[in-house]
Amino acid sequence: QGQVMESGGGSVESGGSLKLTCDYPPRVYNTFCQGWFRQAPGKEREAVAGVAGDGLPRYADFAKGRFILSQENVRKILYLEMRALRPDDTAIYYCARECVDKDGWNADPLSPGRYQYWGQGTQVTVSS
Repeated sequence: QGQVMESGGGSVESGGSLKLTCDYPPRVYNTFCQGWFRQAPGKEREAVAGVAGDGLPRYADFAKGRFILSQENVRKILYLEMRALRPDDTAIYYCARECVDKDGWNADPLSPGRYQYWGQGTQVTVSS
């Protein structure tokens, strides 16, 4: 349990696109507690997007209109499609899965405290 695996990071030029993938093999999880976070060098970890208690995605302001959170329903893989990437999107992107407790499904999907398991991260580098 707790094995979260991200992939899909890489290096792109400004304006480019990437699609990150988060696989969680145990797949015994609360559907709502899934999200993406990122941490840039010298900065604190920040939320990117997460699935709220109503099943709909919520996005950080910088992600609105550029990033899309989606899920492949059969294999329960979580995706983050990123478009119009900018140099300030450069960061390690982390996937988070499972609610930390039974009430976590209703917590803020952009709060890191909501999530129990984290991946090792995948590097995204955007050059100007």
